[in-house]
Amino acid sequence: MSSPAPIEALENDKREHALIDWLREHDSVLLGFSGGVDSAYLACVAVSALGAERVLAVIGRSASYPAEQWETARNVAAQVGLDVLEVDTHEMEDPRYVANPSNRCYFCKSELWSVLERVRAERGIATIIDGTNADDLREYRPGKRAAGEQGIRSPLAELGFTKAIIRERSHARGIPTWAQPSSPCLSSRLPYGTPVTTIRLAAVERAERSLRALGVEGNLRVRHHGDLGRVEMDLAELARWQHLDRTAQLHHAVHDAGFAKVLLDPRGFRSGSLNVLAGVSASPAVTDPVDSASLPRA
Repeated sequence: MSSPAPIEALENDKREHALIDWLREHDSVLLGFSGGVDSAYLACVAVSALGAERVLAVIGRSASYPAEQWETARNVAAQVGLDVLEVDTHEMEDPRYVANPSNRCYFCKSELWSVLERVRAERGIATIIDGTNADDLREYRPGKRAAGEQGIRSPLAELGFTKAIIRERSHARGIPTWAQPSSPCLSSRLPYGTPVTTIRLAAVERAERSLRALGVEGNLRVRHHGDLGRVEMDLAELARWQHLDRTAQLHHAVHDAGFAKVLLDPRGFRSGSLNVLAGVSASPAVTDPVDSASLPRA
């Protein structure tokens, strides 16, 4: 990561001190903790500002939460001496969530914050916080409405922390997640209108885990289009995987995860590429989907 300009670094440092002051004004915090870039940074600053005894990180576990992200969250927590509580959330029992409408995240976050509010009350913690950043406020985020309804505070967003600032500050603090790609919940790989099921989520998770094991780096999504798995990765990474032998490995990995056909999308990773109503099918103009069973083994 290139070093920020001196003025920029000074402004980021001032912003971080403002965050420390904000946290100290709230005495104790319960953090909705995913182990991603934003919540990991917020957790580390909270511990330094308040002490570990006044910070509780809570991980909401469900079928939509990838196992690799759970491992990252636990590792970050251990590194900073952060107390972590794992709780089960039950959004998969809510038919409104399972139907996968465009505001699916609202029902998920309503469930999460309701569970965390019970924990907060039981433990006598002052404030629940999350890792929403300033960039998130410019995007369609129905889950933010649920947070507002339940009084959840977002200090990073309130103080103007963008993702770039959070990465720079994380790097400066030596937080290992500073360069970690964003990883929203597994349900985000399903087009709106496609019901969320544990079978579909598990297929996506298996496929992405297998591709990481092959060496795919950076942003990665396996989009679920029924029997077709559409693979998105960063354009720079895509160039490495368009050679015939490596493409065959990729197709077989996704096929073995449960997809009959596989498409390596030459347009590359695009955040929110499934954010349309009534479901999406892969564009036939991209490339022809491949039946992986017909490919030779590398």
